[in-house]
Amino acid sequence: MSLFVPVESSQSISVADDGDHTSATSLISMLNIPKYMKDKWAETSTAGSEVGRLKIMKVPGKLPAVTFSLAEVCLKDAKLPREHKFILHSVKEQTLGVFSHSGPVANSDAVVPPDTEKLYMEGQVIQKFECQPVVDRAYLSLKREAAKKAEEPQRKASFIERPVHVYKPIAKHKHNIEFEERKKTEGKKARDDKDKVMEMLYSAFEKHQYYNIKDLQKITKQPITYLKEILKEMCDYNMKNPHKNMWELKPEYRHYKSDNPQAEDKNSSDSD
Repeated sequence: MSLFVPVESSQSISVADDGDHTSATSLISMLNIPKYMKDKWAETSTAGSEVGRLKIMKVPGKLPAVTFSLAEVCLKDAKLPREHKFILHSVKEQTLGVFSHSGPVANSDAVVPPDTEKLYMEGQVIQKFECQPVVDRAYLSLKREAAKKAEEPQRKASFIERPVHVYKPIAKHKHNIEFEERKKTEGKKARDDKDKVMEMLYSAFEKHQYYNIKDLQKITKQPITYLKEILKEMCDYNMKNPHKNMWELKPEYRHYKSDNPQAEDKNSSDSD
């Protein structure tokens, strides 16, 4: 969390042309505080209440030493470090500004039109401080508790007195029963006569030129090994695209009807 504290000065600041620049000459110090301090202030502090005391000790020839002590109200129900020190960081290579944005009133459902919204520049950040706790027993205890909390698993196993069944046990599932019934009705695949199987294959190849082995097995209902033996005699197996891994009748077994009957009659007359 960052706090912004105005610094009295008359130094001018250049800003963009859009927005309100009435506070553009304000110089601001930015302070980063630890998360536990922000949470504790949100819980315990009220308007006008004391949250801590700031001490500034000027040292000749050096930067002032700034320390901060948390108030007793913040340390009442929590083991937090009391003493903190402010560390100054340079912002010469950065251009930091503080802006505010006009919005709807709190606890109001009114919608603010985009034309009425306005951006205000509160000032420029010229100092950046970081509030760090002094390493003592309270700080080490706080870090130890945070590490333990981070190591705790989000889900824990708990002991129950009796088992809880989220589903009812089933000895035979529905798909297994259907498979067994289908197996009984179809029976074991027996080898039919070779000529009968070839007739079924011829009939299938009259409809389509290329077939997969699984489709032919569904049509003939023959064992896969027996079907392959017959296919090797009467079909060619394609190894290249576009009909890779598919079977096709050998040229001597093909007899496809021509789409142009006149051309077919002409070819037959020429052969005579």
